[in-house]
Amino acid sequence: MVAMRRAASSWRPNSGLPSEAPRMLEKWTAHEGLRQYVAGLVRQCKPDRVHLCDGSQEEYDHLCETLVREGSFTRLSETLRPNSYLARSDPADVARCEARTFICSPTKDGAGPTNNWIDPAAMRAKLNKLYDGSMRGRTLYAIPFCMGPLGSRLARIGVEVTDSAYVAANMRIMTRMGTRVLDMLGSNGHFAPCTHSVGVPLKPGAIGPRWPCNIDNLYITHFPADYAIASFGSGYGGNALLGKKSLALRIASAMGRNEGWLAEHMLILALINEQTKERIYVAAAFPSACGKTNLAMLQSPLPGWRVETIGDDICWMQFGDDGRLWAVNPEMGFFGVAPGTSYKTNGNAMRTCEANSIFTNVALTPNGDVWWEGIDGKAPPPPGTITWQEQRWRLGLEAAHKNSRFTAMLTRCPCLDPAWDDPRGVPISAILFGGRRDSVIPLVTEAPSWERGVLAGAMISSEATAAAENKGLRHDPFAMTPFCGYHMGDYFAHWLSMAQRAPRGPQLLPKIYTVNWFNKGANGQFLWPGYGENMRVLKWVAERVKGTGKAVSTPIGNVPAPGALDISGLDVSEADMRQITTVDKAKWKAEVAEAHNFFTKKIQRVPQRMLRDLDEIRSKLDS
Repeated sequence: MVAMRRAASSWRPNSGLPSEAPRMLEKWTAHEGLRQYVAGLVRQCKPDRVHLCDGSQEEYDHLCETLVREGSFTRLSETLRPNSYLARSDPADVARCEARTFICSPTKDGAGPTNNWIDPAAMRAKLNKLYDGSMRGRTLYAIPFCMGPLGSRLARIGVEVTDSAYVAANMRIMTRMGTRVLDMLGSNGHFAPCTHSVGVPLKPGAIGPRWPCNIDNLYITHFPADYAIASFGSGYGGNALLGKKSLALRIASAMGRNEGWLAEHMLILALINEQTKERIYVAAAFPSACGKTNLAMLQSPLPGWRVETIGDDICWMQFGDDGRLWAVNPEMGFFGVAPGTSYKTNGNAMRTCEANSIFTNVALTPNGDVWWEGIDGKAPPPPGTITWQEQRWRLGLEAAHKNSRFTAMLTRCPCLDPAWDDPRGVPISAILFGGRRDSVIPLVTEAPSWERGVLAGAMISSEATAAAENKGLRHDPFAMTPFCGYHMGDYFAHWLSMAQRAPRGPQLLPKIYTVNWFNKGANGQFLWPGYGENMRVLKWVAERVKGTGKAVSTPIGNVPAPGALDISGLDVSEADMRQITTVDKAKWKAEVAEAHNFFTKKIQRVPQRMLRDLDEIRSKLDS
């Protein structure tokens, strides 16, 4: 069947040729279950056209040209931003919608207290009504995609069926997509069915909205028992690109629990000592607004040290034959937040999206380039710039939406690690957890054991930013609260279980660290410069992994000994360094009490080991 496969196939379901669909599907895939899945959705959703994707460059170019003709894409300057496009969404469809995201496990307890739950049968009944005829007047795209390097033990296949050309184009950048995936799937491989519709059928001859969405009927649903995903009503980001948060985190976290591996909201970077040529691979989890992408693409100010990127958002880890945790980035691209990204804050990200990229909800300059707040420091946009809502910019208007994005391929990243696509993955030596805290949490703390590191990950929290609706402390264990596909207490237990699962003992597990770049002084100013200077903390982490870094033991873990952090050339006083590396016992007693309250009242089903470790920290603080 592979030899018979041709380029992407299209047909019109109502063309009067009853044999057309089976013939096209047989040419497209040898997998009978996949044929039935697509054919069933064609019958249910009733599209005017069906397109079976092959993932080719020609297909991508055709998708983009179609979107340009429909007015959904604006072609950017070929000189300034080659082969790149701007999309503007409906103002009501601009971000992930956690309130309409559901985990449809067989029981409510299985979803846990941090997820929205609806009975699977009730949700399927509701979705079946919504999908009935939802693609009339539109094209159904069937997108085979692979999360993870082709041939990897950790690679997982999904097939997204959607009526959005925007989704199909972005999936071509974000995933390994097309006929290579169908070859890997074969005639009986497993795939995760990912069904998506914007929910805006068209009457014959009608011209729909430039950005179709049905926000009044918005559902992003996950069925962990079946490894299935169904999304309706939104065309944006993680609501619609179902390989990303939906498959790679919510469903994959359930896969990992069942199969003995970890699916995490983490970047992966290589920390390289250019003198010794050693590479130490680090995974790191941060909630939003904590500098995750900047750290993944960090440009080192320290001579002899540099960082290379495996990925900036998602990490899958599994034990290798050597007993260590090995990681892959399941994604193929970046879906990065644009505002605040500049050549000063993240030059590698800027160079990555200089060409062959899709921008969503940023501003358009008169010369056909993109613009967003922070792209040029505090400078205003050029005169005549058109905002994401198609208004001529003036003082007081938002040029780019705060959640505006760029979609760009990993292979464009100038600091991409050579092992980014290695099916084996890379061996992880250290794991970092961090949040945005004004005080209490030191700059960097090393957990004394795997179990204490799991506790540190579970205690991650951030102070709300100025733009947040809910003020105060926001708990986000492991930065996974919106993305864990089952009960968070069971998720903690799964992390603890890795010490017993380790085939050669827990001594080969990564060291775990908590970091906090955001400590402030009495004047409200940051005490640590952050950005590229975070390399100095990474260097200490590397030295601790190698057994050479100096540390001081405290009740919460090990912190850098005086002089252990390289701060040469930094305008940071000794008093500031003491403040950001000292454990304030009184404040930490309150921190422990807050964590205990969160665990017992919110999470509820927390492993007793973690509560005992909290008690031990409290006792040490008392002494």
